[in-house]
Amino acid sequence: MSAQVFVVDPDLFTQQLLTQNLSSAGHRVRCCADAESALVLLDEQLPDMLVLEWDLDGQSGETLVRRLRAAARTRELPLIMLSARAAEPDKVLALESGADDYLTKPFSPRELLARMGAVLRRRSAQASSDTIQLAGLRLDPGTQRVMAGTRQIALGPVEFRLLNFLMHHPERVHTRSQLLDMVWGRHAVLDERTVDTHVGRLRNALQASGHQRHIETVRGTGYRFVAWNAHARLGWPSAAPAPAW
Repeated sequence: MSAQVFVVDPDLFTQQLLTQNLSSAGHRVRCCADAESALVLLDEQLPDMLVLEWDLDGQSGETLVRRLRAAARTRELPLIMLSARAAEPDKVLALESGADDYLTKPFSPRELLARMGAVLRRRSAQASSDTIQLAGLRLDPGTQRVMAGTRQIALGPVEFRLLNFLMHHPERVHTRSQLLDMVWGRHAVLDERTVDTHVGRLRNALQASGHQRHIETVRGTGYRFVAWNAHARLGWPSAAPAPAW
């Protein structure tokens, strides 16, 4: 599948390497060196994929990602971040800021192509997902909104993808490893505790409407979305708090 790819990297060798390899794979490539130039390109045209270096002059790649994710026009832009930073906290920060994937330099162009394909397939599947209503929640992938009645629930991009996946597979138990594959991507190299962190954030966001109880921990396995009242399902009084697992 041919795609329009914007590469934002101050290193000319990286620009040339990616232009040569991506073009050979049938993609159309445009390059620039800094965040401000990237914003100019994005204002002219939205690409199918943005490949972005973390360390940019003027404005870091991580800051630019957050800026793009905050704007409606670029909120769903597929984006892979590049960096020589190999520590797990850096990878987590990049993904939490809104990057779809993270690739550590030096890397193989073939690996980048594989990751691009995975991100584009995952994004395409999410974009084509229908609006779903379960347990009093309405999730619309097209507008990236989650509603509990008339209340809009504010979720970060990772928490939205996590809830989207769980709601489209209700009652099914997913291991942490499976959730890393399906929500973060098969190439994400992260500790499984990352899943626990984001499930906690998702529950906190759902707490105001009382829907946190539908994200159920299955001890020793992982998580599932309970499509009906979890308390009634397990025989607890409806007013009783769920156990803190």
